[in-house]
Amino acid sequence: MFKKILSLITLALVAFVVWGAWDQITAAANCIFGGHCIEGGEFSINLLIVVLLIPEQLFMYYCAGKIFFAYMAGKQKAEGKKREKEVQKISTWELARISFELNFVNHAIPSGGVSGLGYITWRLKNYGATAGQVSFMYLLRYFITILANQTQTILAIIFLLVTGSVPNGAHWMVWAVGAMSVGIIAAMAILTAIVSSKKMIKWAAKKITSITNGVVRRVTFGKKEKVLDFDKVNQYFLDLHDDFITAKKDKKLLIQPLIWGFLYNFLEIATYEIVALSLGHGEIFPQIMVAEALGSLIGAVLPTPGGVGGYEGSMITVMCVLGTNLAVASTVVIVTRVIVLLNTIVSGYGFYQNAISKIGKADKQKVFEAATKEEK
Repeated sequence: MFKKILSLITLALVAFVVWGAWDQITAAANCIFGGHCIEGGEFSINLLIVVLLIPEQLFMYYCAGKIFFAYMAGKQKAEGKKREKEVQKISTWELARISFELNFVNHAIPSGGVSGLGYITWRLKNYGATAGQVSFMYLLRYFITILANQTQTILAIIFLLVTGSVPNGAHWMVWAVGAMSVGIIAAMAILTAIVSSKKMIKWAAKKITSITNGVVRRVTFGKKEKVLDFDKVNQYFLDLHDDFITAKKDKKLLIQPLIWGFLYNFLEIATYEIVALSLGHGEIFPQIMVAEALGSLIGAVLPTPGGVGGYEGSMITVMCVLGTNLAVASTVVIVTRVIVLLNTIVSGYGFYQNAISKIGKADKQKVFEAATKEEK
């Protein structure tokens, strides 16, 4: 019964995602198949080039999974040498499959990636990973991809400034996005410093607990005293600290995840460039890189699945300010986002359904316990 209910809930969420993006889907379909792109655009779309998005996107998801498993395999190998145990391996197909499932969960369930953590924790338990290790790998994946994203953004900004490609009056946008990227990198450095010190961890856990509970008390007018427990928050950071120290001592563990992370991020931005090339406007790649940095940040904080709405709007705005034609920017962003959304559902839904069909009673709460916290 639980499996049927879970399947129905997931199907309803998928329907909600499609419904929320329906206007974009119809606009993209009219552009691709009907030849009626957004008003003001004197161009046609090359379907043969657009089709390249499908294999490119699937490989992108595979790269995301490799960030997890490259670190996990390296750590297991190191531990295997010490304990003289057989190292557990995963096939390329299984890795790709889990990557498709995780990407589907992150897009279908509006919980800012929290649902993905609950799901991947359950999926990786059969490969010897504990909840704490999965949390570290999950955060490591986002850490690497964010670092890659901001690095590429800064390089794109430098390129635009050096080549004089920034329109008059648009320098404020370049500097604003640049400041955002530097700020994010600085925040990551601060977080790294906190996780590396037990003393800092205790201080941060105390501050986070105090501030969060204080805000909750004010918002609920004292009806809810606290939502975070200091001991649990502190222990969570300590678990991250242990894995961080392990990675710090053996830096080779991070080489492959970093490579796959930068490749994943490049492919994510390249999805937009493929559509731009299909329109005959491949020259807007630097503008896409700058716009995607802001779009990904807006999309990450929005509660909508995949950041639908804010992601597209912010990207189009930045691209237009940087000199891209409105019709070109709108077509590139909307067509790309629609194809990515549909490919995400098609590539992951079936594998996800197959995985949850094997779920046992002991696992029921684990799969979506993180995602359901929002509803409580």
